Amino acid sequence: MPVYWLPENELRFPHPKEASPDGLLAVGGDLSPERLLLAYSWGIFPWYAAGDPILWWNPDPRFVLFPDDLRVSKSMRPYFNQEKYRVTYDTAFSAVIKACSAIPRREQVSTWITQDMIKAYERLHELGHAHSVEVWQEETLVGGLYGIAMGKVFFGESMFAKATNASKFGFISLVGALKAQGYQLVDCQQETKHLASMGAKTMKRSVFLEWLRKNRNLPLVPGNWEDGVF
Repeated sequence: MPVYWLPENELRFPHPKEASPDGLLAVGGDLSPERLLLAYSWGIFPWYAAGDPILWWNPDPRFVLFPDDLRVSKSMRPYFNQEKYRVTYDTAFSAVIKACSAIPRREQVSTWITQDMIKAYERLHELGHAHSVEVWQEETLVGGLYGIAMGKVFFGESMFAKATNASKFGFISLVGALKAQGYQLVDCQQETKHLASMGAKTMKRSVFLEWLRKNRNLPLVPGNWEDGVF
């Protein structure tokens, strides 16, 4: 199965069904806001190591969460009842994405959140498309996550925690806020036990693409979530 090379001067992608069995769809292109937004609208995301060409992925199956399916474990409930952490939105995007890039991952030698990726998503944040969730213990940032909001789908990218269950606290808070705003789906990209424990499940690519086809008919509503959206 061929892997497509993307020229920088053409804003396009092959159809996601052309991806290899492991989900690799294309190589090359750039990380411009226009290309990233086009990619996410089709469920395509970049994932590559520093020094390598940009790799674009669309795995099958997809790992997703319907907000109504969110599960909050008994062990997490005291964190909310006691207000152990404080959550904000879009107040420290750069700090969150840099913390995500610095957290060691199992079976991962180096981070995939390269400096070019950080700059690209910071630009998307400036344009009102990329958003962060910050989890604070007093005045210390102890957890968070970031992703892209398009229509009624939130495309999660990465999360980090420097205190017990801080990333779960942020994710649960985000899903509740998304549900209140009418969001219909959270894209978690690939399966993890961490997200499965909170209700995420696999979805066939064909079904996921149908969700995105409908979502592309909705207007983009960029903005800063710190302004009171959540």
